[in-house]
Amino acid sequence: MTDTAPAPSGGASGPAPVALRIPALGVDESLITLGLNPDETVEVPTDFDKPGWYKFGPAPGQLGSAVILGHVDSYEGPAVFYRLNDLAAGDSIEVSLADGTIAHFAVTKVETYPKTEFPAEEVYGSHGDETLQLVTCGGEYDVEARSYLSNIVAYTSLVDTDSGEAPAAAGQK
Repeated sequence: MTDTAPAPSGGASGPAPVALRIPALGVDESLITLGLNPDETVEVPTDFDKPGWYKFGPAPGQLGSAVILGHVDSYEGPAVFYRLNDLAAGDSIEVSLADGTIAHFAVTKVETYPKTEFPAEEVYGSHGDETLQLVTCGGEYDVEARSYLSNIVAYTSLVDTDSGEAPAAAGQK
C-alpha cells in the first residue's frame, strides 16, 4: 500500500487499539498490529478483511498521527477499505482501545495520491494534535504490476474519548 514511513519513534504511547468502527461504511472489525518489512516499507495486512494499526506511531487518541491501513480489494472481491473513498468530512470513526477507552474521530478530508508522490510525513508525522489516518490503495489498477497506482488517505481528527465508565451521578465527585 504505502512505500515508506518516517523512521519508527520507538513504539507507541497509550493502550493499543483493538477494533475499528466506521458506521458510514458498515465497517466493524478487530485490528491487527503492523510494523515494518525488512526493506523498511510498512507492513500491510495479510487478511484482506482486517485493518491493521501501524505500531511505530502513536495509539489512536494519543498526540501524533496514528495510522490504520487496510486493503481495498483482492482477487475475491471488495476488502475492508473498499469504500474508503466514499467517506465525507464529518463522518465518524471509532477506535476501541485495549483499556476499554473508545477514541472518537471525525473525517476532515479524503485525498488520493499517486504512490510515487505519497506524502509520508503528512500521513505519519506528528503535527501537534491527535489525528488518525486511514490508508488504502486506489486509483487506476496496473494489471501487469498487479497493483494500484495510487493511495487513498482519509484524514481525521480526534473529537473525544469515552472511558467506557458510567458517568458519576449529578452532584457527586
